[in-house]
Amino acid sequence: MSKNIARLAVTAGLTAALSFGGVMAPVTMAFAAGTPVATTSGNVTINEETYKDTTFKGIQIFKAKVAQDQKSEGVWDSTGDKTLSDIDWANNSVKSAVTTAFDNVDNGSKPSDLPNDNSAQAWVNFINNHSSEVVGNNVNAGSVLDMIAKSLEGQTWTDAKSGTPGTFEGIDAGYWLFETKSVGATTGADRNKDAYTSPIFAVVGGEDVKVEPKKDVPNVTKAVKDDNNGSFVTDGNKDVFGAPNRVADSASDQLIEYQLAGTVASNINTYEKYSYTFTDDLPSTMVPNLSDGKPVVEVKIDNAKVKEGYYTANYVTDQGKNELVVSFDNLKGEIKSDKDRDITVSGSSKIYVNYKAKLNPTKVNADILGKGQKNTVALTYSNNPHSNETGTTVVHPAYDYTYGIDVTKVGNEETPRKLSGVVFKLQEKNDEGELENMFIDCTGVKQTNAEKAKLTTDSSGKINVVGLDEGTYVLTEVTPAPGYDNSHGDKGITFTITSGELSENDTTVVTPKAKVTDGDNQTLVKVENSTDGMVHLTVTDKKGSNLPLTGLNGVTFTWIAGGAVLVIGVAHLIRSRKQAEESEQE
Repeated sequence: MSKNIARLAVTAGLTAALSFGGVMAPVTMAFAAGTPVATTSGNVTINEETYKDTTFKGIQIFKAKVAQDQKSEGVWDSTGDKTLSDIDWANNSVKSAVTTAFDNVDNGSKPSDLPNDNSAQAWVNFINNHSSEVVGNNVNAGSVLDMIAKSLEGQTWTDAKSGTPGTFEGIDAGYWLFETKSVGATTGADRNKDAYTSPIFAVVGGEDVKVEPKKDVPNVTKAVKDDNNGSFVTDGNKDVFGAPNRVADSASDQLIEYQLAGTVASNINTYEKYSYTFTDDLPSTMVPNLSDGKPVVEVKIDNAKVKEGYYTANYVTDQGKNELVVSFDNLKGEIKSDKDRDITVSGSSKIYVNYKAKLNPTKVNADILGKGQKNTVALTYSNNPHSNETGTTVVHPAYDYTYGIDVTKVGNEETPRKLSGVVFKLQEKNDEGELENMFIDCTGVKQTNAEKAKLTTDSSGKINVVGLDEGTYVLTEVTPAPGYDNSHGDKGITFTITSGELSENDTTVVTPKAKVTDGDNQTLVKVENSTDGMVHLTVTDKKGSNLPLTGLNGVTFTWIAGGAVLVIGVAHLIRSRKQAEESEQE
């Protein structure tokens, strides 16, 4: 009697409680307890809870009588092994496929113990000898069981019972292989596609076989670093998969950090080649940080930074796209760290992509203020160990918000006059409360030259600045309107913009709030928080003062007397010229 085939007959998700039984030569066997009952057929149920539309197929490799102990009539002893007798090939086609599975393998890679004959018993023993190639109930890529599973792909398989995804009733007893026939997807607009299970090898007969597919569909998430706490997570006790920070706000041209994070299939050892691609879809208002046209990224596998050249990173803008694409042709291939050390990817590995992006100042306008700029990622990955087929995850979003200010300059008349031509400068304070030596222009971009960033009120007395982040700002009047004083002097008006709670929804408008915290004549500043993503400020200037005039009557008299002298002089000049003309005529 050969060893227990349970140690080699791998099943995806097969529980430890299920034993496949022993493969034995047709000899008499004594049972320790219970009554052995031989069966010639059996039932199998493959249960996929999440992807209800995924279907399965099966193919018999060896036919046999399968015996198992019963505790009582009709009640199987699940702690007992199943044993097989009268073993033979299922049919000649399967026999030919399996026994020639290694014909095209290089001699150096062929198992040294390949059977010398094609008898079923010889191949049972051969399979049994390679039970150590099974890792965590997964069939290693290139192993004996993997090669056998591949060799059977072109054979005629048995489908699950009609109307069920993975129920097989009354199928012939023996040694079977089950695989995924077709993969389903989750419901919703962005459908997550299932992955194929590792090959499921099982002994059919005796107690019903109930298994769950052995595979984890890769997952992806996306986070943005909030500059308020400098973190990608909302809960410091969790990782980016458990508590990703999905919302932040920024100014125009301000680089903000994003992180893409993905898992791999738990049965990645089943794959010879495992492709893996992040596709990050940026909104039209944003661009990634580029160097010579290529996105600047940091790629990590677990804690090791991947050396450039072992992945590709591209910025795709053709056909209306605005995508950052980072991909591995093969995660199972050679991958080096930036320290030139080998990186090995296992079923528990995590893949990370860190990059920066910013709001494009030319695309920032009043229409996007307070509205989340939706930025999504999806992961495409190998999902079939025996083909180049791929699956794609549900997309995961992150949102970026920006705001603006609307300033109206008026006089202090009873009916305030809108003051045009008033020049302002706008600056931000840093985290230490110090005023930056940078000047913000009307698109929210910081300039080193104040002249390039001067803000001048139009005929309606308005200036508009878009693309502002949360923060504290100082608005300083540089040139007042003629006839009006600068009511706030060199100190300017200090105000703080806060966003409140950001929304994970690109249709909800976030209303920023502002508070004037410093400045002279604060009563001359009116703040209005509106639902258009802007803070509205009305700033009043007082009319210039009239200096007192003395000796007004004397001054008036002097003007009158001077005018009289001028009139008399002009009349005398005219009369003199007339007398001269008359003398010449005589």
